Order: sequence, then structure tokens, then C-alpha cells
Amino acid sequence: MARWEPGARERLVVAAVDLFTEQGYDDTTVAQIAERAGVTRSTFFRHFSDKREVLVAGQETLSRLLAEGIAEAPADAGPLQAVAAGLERASNAMGPVNRELGPRLAAAVAASAELQERDALKTVGLAAAMTAALLARDVPDLTAHLASELGVLAFKRGFAEWSADDRADAAPLADYTLTALRELHAAATALD
Repeated sequence: MARWEPGARERLVVAAVDLFTEQGYDDTTVAQIAERAGVTRSTFFRHFSDKREVLVAGQETLSRLLAEGIAEAPADAGPLQAVAAGLERASNAMGPVNRELGPRLAAAVAASAELQERDALKTVGLAAAMTAALLARDVPDLTAHLASELGVLAFKRGFAEWSADDRADAAPLADYTLTALRELHAAATALD
């Protein structure tokens, strides 16, 4: 096993998603994930506390990028414009590996109640990060929460459509998330 080979964290995520898809979350062990990734169990535990954590590996980074994008939006940007800046910043950090893993990850989550629960907690964490960033911009509390929830929905919807688009010349993720945000805003406006 390549003990200090770079990219162990990414390889662990790919191995876990593959195994969860092939044999199910419950039937996959940490030892199997480590073996598939070409690392030791101790390397696995240096990166993740348990196998559930593999599926939310990028949550802290994603939350940070969303919040930074919101914070760096122009001072005169409205709440949804600031959320759009956060979505753009986070989306631009996603690459081909994220796109390739998207459908398999969605299938693994859909097949496990435990992973669905963890995914719901991830959603709450992303919304909380965006809400905090909006509140720091003096956006009123209720508006900040609503804009954040729309942002989370837009990210999830955009990511699902982007990862399902099998065209080689598919647009970048930011195009999908920003389109989803516009569509959700229009739908919310039509609720009257």
C-alpha cells in the first residue's frame, strides 16, 4: 500500500462511493474502503471519524466558500445577489471528480436512511453558513434565513442537473446553480 501517496482523501471518497453503490452502505466496511483506496485503516481514520463522514467530506469547505462569496459580494448587493455570489464561488471550486461522483453519491444516499439523515444535517449546515454570512451583511433575520434556504435548494438542484448532464461540453456548475436560483426566486414570487 502506498502509505504517503498524495490524494488519499479524494481516493477514500471515490472508493467509499463506489463501494456504497456496489454493495450498499450497511455492507461496506472501513477496511474495504481503505483497501480499495490503497491506504491503511489508520490513514482512513486520519481523514474521517467514520464511514458516514466520507460522504460529507467537503461540507466545511463548501460552507466556507458559500460564506466567503456572500461576504465578498458588492456592498449594494441584495440578499439573493449575495447568495448568487456565494453559489458562484462554491460552484467554481467543483470539478470533474465532483460531477462524476454526483449520481453515484445520490444513489448511495437514496438507498440508506442513515445517509439521508446525514445529508439532511449537511443541508442544515450549509444554510446556517449562508445565513450567518447574510446576517453579517445586516440582512434582516427572516430574509437571511429565506435567502439561505433558496440558496441551498439552488445548489442541490443545480448540482443534481449538472452531474446528470452527460454532455462533454456541459456548462460549468455555476451556470446550473445560478439558473436554479433564478427559477426558485421566480417560483417564490409566483406564490401570491
